[in-house]
Amino acid sequence: MTLASVFDLRFQQFRSLGKWIVIVVPMAMAVGSLVALFLWSLERATALRFAFPWLIYGMPVAGFVMVWAYQKFGKSAEGGNNLIVDQIHEPGGGVPLRMAPFILVSTVLTHLVGGSAGREGTAVQLGGSLASAFGRMFKLAPGDVRIVLMAGIAAGFGAVFGTPIAGAVFALEVLTIGRMQYEALLPALLAAVVADWTCHAWGIGHTQYAITYLGGVGEAVGFHLDALLLLKVVIAGVAFGLAAHVFAELSHLASSAYKALLPYAPLRPVLASALLLVLVYLLGTREYLGLGVWSPNPDDATLLGFFRPNHVDYWSWAWKGLFTIVTLSAGFKGGEVTPLFFIGAGLGSALAGLLGAPVDLFAALGFVAVFAGATNTPLACMIMGIELFGATHSVYLAVACFVAYLCSGHSSIYLSQRVGVPKTAAANDIPLNISVRHMRDMQAQTIGDLVGRVRLRAIATTATLNQRPIIVTQHTLHSTEIGMVRIYMKPREKTPGTGSWFGSRLLYRELVLQAKSAGIMNAVAHHTHFGYSNSGRLQDEGFEIPNPDLTLCVEMIAPRDQLEEFCLTHGALLKHKMIVYKHLEQWDVVHHDGAAADALKVATS
Repeated sequence: MTLASVFDLRFQQFRSLGKWIVIVVPMAMAVGSLVALFLWSLERATALRFAFPWLIYGMPVAGFVMVWAYQKFGKSAEGGNNLIVDQIHEPGGGVPLRMAPFILVSTVLTHLVGGSAGREGTAVQLGGSLASAFGRMFKLAPGDVRIVLMAGIAAGFGAVFGTPIAGAVFALEVLTIGRMQYEALLPALLAAVVADWTCHAWGIGHTQYAITYLGGVGEAVGFHLDALLLLKVVIAGVAFGLAAHVFAELSHLASSAYKALLPYAPLRPVLASALLLVLVYLLGTREYLGLGVWSPNPDDATLLGFFRPNHVDYWSWAWKGLFTIVTLSAGFKGGEVTPLFFIGAGLGSALAGLLGAPVDLFAALGFVAVFAGATNTPLACMIMGIELFGATHSVYLAVACFVAYLCSGHSSIYLSQRVGVPKTAAANDIPLNISVRHMRDMQAQTIGDLVGRVRLRAIATTATLNQRPIIVTQHTLHSTEIGMVRIYMKPREKTPGTGSWFGSRLLYRELVLQAKSAGIMNAVAHHTHFGYSNSGRLQDEGFEIPNPDLTLCVEMIAPRDQLEEFCLTHGALLKHKMIVYKHLEQWDVVHHDGAAADALKVATS
């Protein structure tokens, strides 16, 4: 390498650093200011709920209005944290700026009426929406949009919890299980520090936690490890991981159940509100509503209360989990993380009582370890534990977080999180770069196929040969000729003649939108991860973000004449594109009942 090339490389590095300082610093200051406003509003809302207990009876109305407003005006903002993660993995439509006011107002409203929710989701969405707006303002390339979105996540997370280092690492770690990309490390750290600094500059503080166990030992903790206590920490870590797995899976199941029971989304929080109010009446307490960090009633279970030495609470963690799942799965806004802190600290307190361990230490371990298992971010949670509780117990914190991460399986509260490296060698059959959402769909399909095979085997062993034709011949098959068009392009290609201050629209998104308007039956964009295009060089994705130089395919399915009309109508968009047509058949299976079925049986007998 010549001296000139070394100088040029250093110049490019300093130039890149300067660019990120110019973009990230004002963005992080804006995020920190909004987080400060959010934390202040949240504190006031919580105080009002305690001052006016009747506010919880407004929960059904607040939930209905909230979800209705999201459906009517929020549009893609409803995607929340998963939308931001999706946009980092595959930059496309961006994160709408309207997400910031929607999530801020709806979260404060959720806490005002007593919904059991957190605040991390709000902070992350505030950071993501503002970061996306800055990306559009500076007309950043897709690769840079990814970085600025990660910086936005770091800013929101670091500011809302007062843990900037953990916020920076969380932004890199939460995207993909088992893999981190360090290209955004400096922008993420800069954003988290500036946002946290800005939040403090507005006079907003954070809850202080203390562990009295070994409080006087100081920095020589490595020489004071207790082997028996370490074994108890491992046992607790297994429990924390299992609790995280159960929470994530029950949250997704509850969300599916709400959708199945009530197709009209605004009614789901109404049902959830009724369930929560019934639980409050049956339990005779409101301590599991809201954030759960503090309460004017000293007898209530709170996050701070779990850190009291020799104060063991055995069941509050489970009740808080139930209240939170009922609340958030129905459409109320906030986040899962602070409730997970409560669940973890409460479970740690209970395990300390069972194992004969220090209560405040195990509350701190559960505080971060359940979060580590539910989000698959063990490094960020270990660092968060050190930032919140000090370095004295860093070994115990690391063991608890890492064991919980391993034992939580490949579940996550974020369905858009992807699997980069399986947690164990036994899980190597999991496809790489698959999202948690798709992995759960595959598992559900596998279970459904297994149930179907068992059912068919039961039919085969119980039905007679004379009965089987009746089952088959109650249906007829009709075929319809249709076609499929595949249009090939690069993911970063823009539509011609649509330039604006915010940049041109992506071609593949425009084609799918136009296909929807034209009534095309199916229109899907498929990214390519490995291959070559137009006799070019072979390219491999190599990481979880699609390669912008590899081909993307927009696939449309409809009758041939409809596809021909679409191509002719949108010829300006399709000029010089490789277009492939394929003949297909659509099959319809028609069930016959009544006289028609009887006639069919007679004809086949």
